[in-house]
Amino acid sequence: MAPLSIRIPLRIVGIDPGLRRTGWGVVESDGNRLSFVACGSVEPPDTLPLSGRLLAIHDGLSTVLREFAPAEAAVEQTFVNKDGVATLKLGQARGVAMLVPAMFGIAVAEYAPNQVKKTVVGAGHADKNQIAVMLKVLLPKAEPKSPDAADALAIAITHAHHRQSSALRLKVVGI
Repeated sequence: MAPLSIRIPLRIVGIDPGLRRTGWGVVESDGNRLSFVACGSVEPPDTLPLSGRLLAIHDGLSTVLREFAPAEAAVEQTFVNKDGVATLKLGQARGVAMLVPAMFGIAVAEYAPNQVKKTVVGAGHADKNQIAVMLKVLLPKAEPKSPDAADALAIAITHAHHRQSSALRLKVVGI
């Protein structure tokens, strides 16, 4: 008789970077089953200069990672909009969102916004209401208090569904 394999649930943190609010969401993946762990957002005061906001995002995400000890992380890719300055600033917040897990030795995957929507809702151009409805179906215990926390949970779910192919891509490019 073959020995039974013991699966250990995998904790995943999803991060939706932003200068005003950086959403985070933690789920556990056990095979095909997902369960909600926690979610929230890091909200630096508007009065802080850019460097202070980035530091607040760093400190807030560090606290989340220490408290919930995820094994893997996923961050939403930045979409480029017409305001180049805003895109660059968002990119800096995204850099911090990728740096913090890396400092904890956690691998970071990246997903395009349309891929997140398609994974969670089934359509790449879904709106925030559709994402909220599907989150209730997929994670009934989750009650995100902000759209950013909801988006972060959606990013974590996306990673749970695509993590094998993401790991394979990293191996292929030699990382």
